Amino acid sequence: MNMTQKRALLEPKSIKEMYPVSASGKQAKELNDKQIQDVMYGRSDKLILVIGPCSADHEDPVIDYISRLRPVQDKVADKIVIIPRIYTNKPRTTGAGYKGMLHQPDPDARPDILKGLIAIRKLHMRALNETGFSCADEMLYPENHNYLSDLLSYVAVGARSVEDQQHRLTASGLDIPAGMKNPTSGDLSVMMNSIRAAQGGHTFIYRNWEVESKGNPMAHAILRGFVDSYGKSHPNYHYEDLLRLYEMFQDAPDIKNPSVIVDCNHSNSGKQFNEQIRIAKEVLHSMRHNDHLRPMIKGLMIESYIEDGACVQGEFTYGKSITDPCLGWEKTERLIYELADLL
Repeated sequence: MNMTQKRALLEPKSIKEMYPVSASGKQAKELNDKQIQDVMYGRSDKLILVIGPCSADHEDPVIDYISRLRPVQDKVADKIVIIPRIYTNKPRTTGAGYKGMLHQPDPDARPDILKGLIAIRKLHMRALNETGFSCADEMLYPENHNYLSDLLSYVAVGARSVEDQQHRLTASGLDIPAGMKNPTSGDLSVMMNSIRAAQGGHTFIYRNWEVESKGNPMAHAILRGFVDSYGKSHPNYHYEDLLRLYEMFQDAPDIKNPSVIVDCNHSNSGKQFNEQIRIAKEVLHSMRHNDHLRPMIKGLMIESYIEDGACVQGEFTYGKSITDPCLGWEKTERLIYELADLL
């Protein structure tokens, strides 16, 4: 093999023992999980809002951003359940250079994965302890989930991972919602099969163990748009797209709790971050227009940070995304209140 073993990394159990969750943090996560699960199982008609930076780049601005969400959540608690995004594994789209906080806890320093594992756990713990939010992360590397499993309330499986068997099987063993994105090709049958796999029980290899999963009934769809063979983005959040997904769920009685969260950025917006405002409102309009769609649409995903847009590669501005462009705070706060008024 054309690789060199550098060092053995600490097991998840060891890092969890070094950085344990506080009693108040455990209690907050239990309350958050209950609210989110009530939405996913149809016991609550609140809207889930998975919102935050494209990539968690630096600890202080991420915590600053999430702290701003706290009073907003308290004001819209009767309508919206906010799950902040802390995407600690998120690389640039090409995979070259910066690969997220897990690899580079300091984007200006050399990669250090051991420091990264500690940094991402401390970041999620700080969010939980200081704001009461247990957050969302992308399951880019399934074997790493256990480093954060006692801190997360939501997991997303990305468009480039959703066809991978290990991602599907790992999602089947989680006790939190797992969003399965449509692949970049836009083939919804792939997404549907990934939901089936995640909802089923399996025996498989995980971190050198033979394990058995019971299935995750909260595995659900995420519509994020797609890219055609010419590299052009196409949305799939419109009324007709949502109705088509509803019909697919009707033809799939084996899928439990048929649910979707609409990603307002990525190929749905063509990465035009300001378009997320219009898209979010259009999805809510579709929900009001059709009684079949309201129980199926569980929420929205929005990429948002303190400052509008994204940094030029190689530069850093506090609270400005170093990966995909994000909606700034003032627009975000206004949008959340507008969404609550529309519900």
